[in-house]
This record gives sequence, C-alpha cells and structure tokens, in this order.
Amino acid sequence: MRVLLTNDDGIGAEGFACLRRIAAKLSNDVWISAPEAEQSGASRALTLTEPVRVRQIDARSWAVSGTPTDCVMLAIQEFMADGPPDLVLSGVNRGQNLAEDVTFSGTVAGALQGMTLGVPSIALSQSLLNFHERGAVRFEVADVYGPGLIARLVQLGWPADVVMNVNFPDVAPEAVEGVEVTVQGRRDHHPMHFERRTDLRGRDYYWMGFRGKLSQPADGTDLRAVYEGRISVTPLHVDLTHLSTVHDLRGRLGGSVPRLQAESGR
Repeated sequence: MRVLLTNDDGIGAEGFACLRRIAAKLSNDVWISAPEAEQSGASRALTLTEPVRVRQIDARSWAVSGTPTDCVMLAIQEFMADGPPDLVLSGVNRGQNLAEDVTFSGTVAGALQGMTLGVPSIALSQSLLNFHERGAVRFEVADVYGPGLIARLVQLGWPADVVMNVNFPDVAPEAVEGVEVTVQGRRDHHPMHFERRTDLRGRDYYWMGFRGKLSQPADGTDLRAVYEGRISVTPLHVDLTHLSTVHDLRGRLGGSVPRLQAESGR
C-alpha cells in the first residue's frame, strides 16, 4: 500500500513524527509532502498569489511552503507522478478537530484534497481538552490505536466522496473506552476569542486563542465521544447543501425571478 502523509502543524511537528510511526506500521511505501511551517486554521486554502517553494528532503519527502491542500496536490500530481497513493493520512494534529472546527481545519483539508483527487483519505487529531492545565499532548494514544484503526477502516472501505475524521481522546491509552462512529456536533458556546495586546512601540495587536470551557453536546456526536474517552470516527463530505431548506424553498421560490417593487413616488 502506497501512503501519502501530510499535516497542518508543519513537517517538524511532534504529531507528524507520530503519524510517521503509525504509517511505518502500515506500509513500507510511505511518501511525505507537508508544510514547511505551521498552517493551522488554513482550511482548504490554496496558494494563488505567490510561488510555492519546495525543499526535497529525500527521495520520498518534501517540505512545502504552502498549505496542506497545496501539499497534497503537489504530491499526487507532481512528486508521485509514477503512481498515486492508495491512502492519504493527514495529522496527527495537536488538538482536536471536532464540531465546527472541521470547517477551518488544515488537517481535515489535507484529507479532503486527497478525496477530491480520488484517494481514500483520513484526518487524525489528538485531543487536548485541558490545554490550560497541561500543555503536553498524549500522542501515545494515537500511537497505540492509530495503526489498527486505520487498517480496519481501509479493510471496511467507505464511499469515494467521504473522508474519515478521527479524533483520539485526551486520556491515557489504557483509559480509552472504545471507538464510536459519530456525527459532527455543534458547540453551545464560542470557544474562540481575541485578546488585545500592545507592542513595544505602543501599537495594538490581537492574538487569537481558545477558551477551555467544554460544551454540553448531544449523545452520538464527535464532541460527546471524545469528552467521554472514546475514539471518534466521523464520516465527512464536502456537500454543504441543506436539503430540507432546498425542498422548502423549491415550493415557494421556484419559477420566475422576483423583482423588487419600486418605492412609491419614484
């Protein structure tokens, strides 16, 4: 099995070293195309206004100046021109990618680009729920459970327009309560916020961070599974259409194009 690895934390990230260990247990044909510097929050961004620089590390490894999407596109269309990968693995992210996080996650974006180019793809993240109390990330959970879970997912297969979003819980490996197939949740609060600071020249700037408060998610969601110590596996796809609203509007808005009535007196 030919495997392509990418991430959004950068090629030198601790989580990427974890991903390389996981991949080594699955295949001896592993390729790497990952950002030179951190691209967290890049979502599906493409580098369109400047050149994308690459630094070849060895015969199967490249560091790329662009985004995770750039990395996967370059790898499949250029670096691996002799044959595409059988699997794209993106991660292991430092911190969870759950609920609404998936829409701006560079980790998930790397997997989505693999799927877009016809390759089964999995995004992997290691949760860090108590980052205000403990800065260390338990990548050993992904180390222990990642290879077997990925192998089982590949064995089972999934639709071509779907990616698997895997989140490992923030517990010790022996405390993991199992695997749950989940739906994407939604938080009941907004964890992101900006803090205004002042630099040494007296000018204001802003630094974005996350509040550590946990939400109260419904059963069956990715949030609830990870909060309760289970590995969350969420099938995702890029179709953002809200079907119930489509059906509702078709009966009321379809047909001729409405025109605004001119204001009286004009």
